[in-house]
Amino acid sequence: MQPPPRAQASALAHLSPAYFSMVMATGIVSIGAWRLGLPILAQALFALNAVFFVLLWTLYVIRFLRYRQRVVADFCSHDKGAGFFTVVAATGILGSQCLLLLDHATAALALWALAVLLWLALTFSIFAILTVKESKPTLARGINGGWLLAVVATQAIAALSALLATEVGHEFQLPLNFIALSMWLWGGMLYIWMMSLIFFRYTFFVLRPDDLSPPYWINMGAMAISTLVGALLSINVAHATILDALEPFIKGFTIFYWATGTWWIPMLLVLGFWRHVYKRYPLRFEPLFWGAVFPLGMYAVATHEMSAALGFHFLDLWTWAMFAAGLAAWALMFVGQLHALAGYRRGSRMH
Repeated sequence: MQPPPRAQASALAHLSPAYFSMVMATGIVSIGAWRLGLPILAQALFALNAVFFVLLWTLYVIRFLRYRQRVVADFCSHDKGAGFFTVVAATGILGSQCLLLLDHATAALALWALAVLLWLALTFSIFAILTVKESKPTLARGINGGWLLAVVATQAIAALSALLATEVGHEFQLPLNFIALSMWLWGGMLYIWMMSLIFFRYTFFVLRPDDLSPPYWINMGAMAISTLVGALLSINVAHATILDALEPFIKGFTIFYWATGTWWIPMLLVLGFWRHVYKRYPLRFEPLFWGAVFPLGMYAVATHEMSAALGFHFLDLWTWAMFAAGLAAWALMFVGQLHALAGYRRGSRMH
């Protein structure tokens, strides 16, 4: 077998640990289309997402086999390590797609189990390594919005658990709702810890345009998926005693998460204007922008579910507007991704 072309080998060696955000973004836009009554679009995106999922797993396995030292270095990095949590979130979201679009509880349960195993392995290895490693960056260089992917991964499992609780046998409803509730609460606590550091970094350290990378949109996305889980738990109150006792608390925190996520939208737009217009930082395609598409789609789905669960139907028009923004962002990223792949092919032919 001939070795891969130099350009392709270089791309594989530098493959971002956060590339599964493409699956996250495609999956949540698909779910949004399904919830809003656009089944053809939802199914098309689901089929595409399944291809992305398998392809990325293949690429990551090959990367680990060929560039193990690079993978280990990324895993132990304050800057890149949290990116591996995208595989957990992507697995959970694909499981939700299987349940909602295919009504295939077995496939969803299998993906749920895989997501839980990955979450356990990554959570208690990445954070342990970052805690005990002797060489650490300063707070200004080490913390970024990508750390909140750990929150998103946690809430993706919570969301799938809440959805599965309505589909499985009665004997599993209580454990799954308990897992969903526990993960939802832990994800919220983790957000508070991390956002305190990120906000401190925002306001007390000099922020350069290149510091404001696309993962900062996860500031909003983490709150959006937390809203989604809260809405799902509110819906599950009807058949779960443990949730019935906590209904006011769950609904209150659901609105709290949604309001926090909503606050971030204009703030992120202002910071984006400062970065690309005022500071004239070039706007070009990079894989990390998938991490900015996901929050838009997730916010639309979360708002829709919250409106249904709490009766806030005056938000329906806002839901459609945000879904349109998420779909447009996904389309732009998909075109950019195709253009980048075409560039790799041209580079391959040149070598």
